[in-house]
Amino acid sequence: MFRWRLPQAVCVLSACVCLLLAYEDDIEVNYADPFYNEITEGQTPEPTPSSTPCSSPDLTKWDKLFSMLENSQMRENMMLQYADDIIKVEMGSLRGEMLRFVAQYGGSCGVAVESAGRRMALQLEGRLRETVDRFKIKDQISASAGNSVGNSDHLEGMLQQLLSAARSQASRLAKLEISCFSSPGAGTGMNSKTGSPFTEGTAGLREQEVTSRGVTLDTVLAALQQTRVEQEELLRSSRQRYLPGGCEMALLFPMRSRRIYTSVFPEVPLSVSAFTVCMWVKPATVSNKTVLFSYGNRRNPYEIQLLLAQTSALFTIGGEAHLVEARGVVNTGSASEWIHLCGAWSSKQGLASLWVDGKKVASVPGVAEGHVLPDGGSMQLGQEKNGCCPMAQNIGMPGFEAGFDHKLALAGKITGVNMWDRVLSEEEIPQLATRGGQGCEQRGNVVAWGVTEMVPHGGAQFIN
Repeated sequence: MFRWRLPQAVCVLSACVCLLLAYEDDIEVNYADPFYNEITEGQTPEPTPSSTPCSSPDLTKWDKLFSMLENSQMRENMMLQYADDIIKVEMGSLRGEMLRFVAQYGGSCGVAVESAGRRMALQLEGRLRETVDRFKIKDQISASAGNSVGNSDHLEGMLQQLLSAARSQASRLAKLEISCFSSPGAGTGMNSKTGSPFTEGTAGLREQEVTSRGVTLDTVLAALQQTRVEQEELLRSSRQRYLPGGCEMALLFPMRSRRIYTSVFPEVPLSVSAFTVCMWVKPATVSNKTVLFSYGNRRNPYEIQLLLAQTSALFTIGGEAHLVEARGVVNTGSASEWIHLCGAWSSKQGLASLWVDGKKVASVPGVAEGHVLPDGGSMQLGQEKNGCCPMAQNIGMPGFEAGFDHKLALAGKITGVNMWDRVLSEEEIPQLATRGGQGCEQRGNVVAWGVTEMVPHGGAQFIN
């Protein structure tokens, strides 16, 4: 087997060698120049056109304008985005501060203020109910006893105490709230041992709780203010209902009429050279001339007159020629308020003075100097005798109805009418004009309220 393969291998090797020698004889090596684009001397190469690699076309003014607008819009968007990011960051920090504030001040401080406000409201409501109950009881007792006036001084004192208590309670509540929210450590929402703050959810709940407590405090303050208004209205109504100066009765003149007046019969003869007359008056309306007090005789019906004329107070002695006037001293808009009037005169130097609510509003010397009031005249309240008329035969009672003018008549109330035969001092008259005082107890020696005989005519009557 080996003998046959050896000759075959030799034959194959010899054949390969022959083929290799034959291939090398066929290949010719050419060392000539292989370039075929050689330029001869007679030929001139033409330049090849080429485009500029980075050339840009010319831009019109509209292209430039649009480009500027695009750039400005881009800048605006960038600024808005930046502002939005800043607002988000600031709002986040502000929310964190608010949560810390709520956690710090929304604890026991709010509870303390709320509980204090509730206690104050309950106390005021209790005192108000107690006062109203006392009023009802006193009204019932007075009505059963036939005297509906009662003790007005005690009433006004209680109302003043109630009003001052309401104001003090409101002041204490405001001070408590200010001190609570001004102290940095009050009502803190931090744990004093660990120092760990509230979580966000807890802070949110605390914020809602503080908001509800704030609404509750506003409600309490509104209730306190309403209570204060009601107390002031109650005080005003008590002043309108009860008589001033400790007086227990008054004269009512229901309308203007020449038949409605009150005759006064003095205790002593009126032949005096000095006097002081005072009274409380509550006019329903004031005309150009409203007579409150008048004294005169057949010769001179206008010896003494105390008048109201719109906003002025007038005082005459010995006739209308001797007039003392004080303008702008009467508030006609408050017809429901009591007014205290006094007129004083002395024949020595003729000094006459007029007082309104305890204040001297006019003083005139030389008024009827040396004059002496004549005796034997007639004195009226709510009217003046403007003529000398005999007894009214058709009525059957003395008076001067035929000489009265309904335009001069008083419609309203009068109380505390007193007259002295001297000029009261400047310290005595203000005491008489004290609304809550006891002016009616200081009675005059010529006319004394509640002692001197006074006879109402027509529809005039005494009321309590």
